[in-house]
Amino acid sequence: MSLYGRFIPKGPSGFGYSSTAEEVSAGLDLRGKNYLITGSNSGIGRETARVLSVRGATVLMAARSQAKAVEAGRNFAQSVIPLECDLSQPGSVRQCVEQVKQTGRLLDGIIANAGIMALPRWEQRYGCELQFLTNHVGHFILITGLLEQLGDKGRVTLVSSRAHHRTYAEGIQFDNLSGEKGYSPWQAYGQSKLANLLMARSLAKRFANSGRLANAIHPGVIVTNLGRHLPGVGRQLLRWINPLFLKSIPAGAATQTWVTVHPDAAQHQGQYLADCNLGTTSAWGRDELLAERLWVESEKIVSALEQKADA
Repeated sequence: MSLYGRFIPKGPSGFGYSSTAEEVSAGLDLRGKNYLITGSNSGIGRETARVLSVRGATVLMAARSQAKAVEAGRNFAQSVIPLECDLSQPGSVRQCVEQVKQTGRLLDGIIANAGIMALPRWEQRYGCELQFLTNHVGHFILITGLLEQLGDKGRVTLVSSRAHHRTYAEGIQFDNLSGEKGYSPWQAYGQSKLANLLMARSLAKRFANSGRLANAIHPGVIVTNLGRHLPGVGRQLLRWINPLFLKSIPAGAATQTWVTVHPDAAQHQGQYLADCNLGTTSAWGRDELLAERLWVESEKIVSALEQKADA
């Protein structure tokens, strides 16, 4: 527990800043349940996968390569299903969708955990800025492709970030999703995290009265591989302040674990949660019209990608 965390009280859920994934899932029996987690080979993704395995669940561990997923899942309490899912490659994501379908398993939860952050230089792929493509479009393809595999009470959890407050002035730059007209590492990252939050809202709207749930979360600030693109001074600063202010990986995995498996979290639909309690979004994060526009634009992007793949 960080020094800062010792002084933060727990919230209405009974959990808070310093709660860990093991604590928020204590006493739960997840035998017979199936959960898919992207970015499950390291950091909070791996810790979430490990804890769900300890609770008896079968975890479909998605990573950029199957080998990474296999290695990450060694010695877990339960057997895992390793999957390749490179979110920056639409073909890899579609192949992952087909592999999940071939298992014949209904999913009790999908955790869209993987992501990249603050790329120092503008990178584009398939007509999209790389952070937007990886963090949002890749997950959009994966989740919408697996909706038929999602159980009647299945939950979708998208890992957003407090960084969604730092997006561009218009929220989502629909006229510059490629980044060609201007690029800012942190604003582009914030835009992709806002997209995760808005997708959760759109999914929740589509899940209304179905028993399924969709929410977005902020895991907290944690030292993981997500920060590998930060400049050297930034990485050193994070390591220095880590024991004082930042969350541990077990604490960082808590909110997405709680939202995905805890019975009390069933009261939340289309919400943004942090520290296992309701968080505060930006005005853009509450904009239902923006969320719907993003959904429509995302469908257009995916359709165009599929047409290119079939050509």
